[in-house]
Amino acid sequence: MPGDALVRELEACGALQRGHFLLSSGLHSPAYVQCALYLELPERARRAGAAIAERLRALGVEVDSVLSPALGGVVIGHEVAAALGVPFRFVEREGQSMALRRGFALRPGERVVVVEDVVTTGKSTRETAALATAQGAEVAAIGSIIDRSGGRHGFRVPFASLLPLDLPTWSAAECPLCAGGSVAVKPGSRPSNSN
Repeated sequence: MPGDALVRELEACGALQRGHFLLSSGLHSPAYVQCALYLELPERARRAGAAIAERLRALGVEVDSVLSPALGGVVIGHEVAAALGVPFRFVEREGQSMALRRGFALRPGERVVVVEDVVTTGKSTRETAALATAQGAEVAAIGSIIDRSGGRHGFRVPFASLLPLDLPTWSAAECPLCAGGSVAVKPGSRPSNSN
């Protein structure tokens, strides 16, 4: 799946939006990616999951299961697990931290790939990986549809994404859109500063 084709698909379905946005990190941006709109068609979700799985295979990563943070990573994580032929589990926020619930468990030594829809700061992904490690699992790699971290995610394992998307972000004090009188909208599913 070439990057330019993915950008066109994201724009066509309204998943890549332009304007003035307040991200869950607290930063402002002229663009926002809502992957739920992209993943609402199972055909697109399957194709993206298979493409991420192929990139993980190309890294030579051995995988026993896929683990994703809820809610954004659930659909794509499931599709990656299906393409790899391994079990899928997800973690949920419980208070300020991530937790395995619903009877999910990880085995000591289990090789886990953490899969997200969009990596911006990488915080939710790192929290998910830390939970896996605390359970005795080994985080073998990380995968996502979109990497908008600009390489600042801080991952210490191989990372495979379908599209690096370099979208500028600013603090509210440095935001040129705010300086121009525009008001940021909060489109995400989480309160600010929780990512």
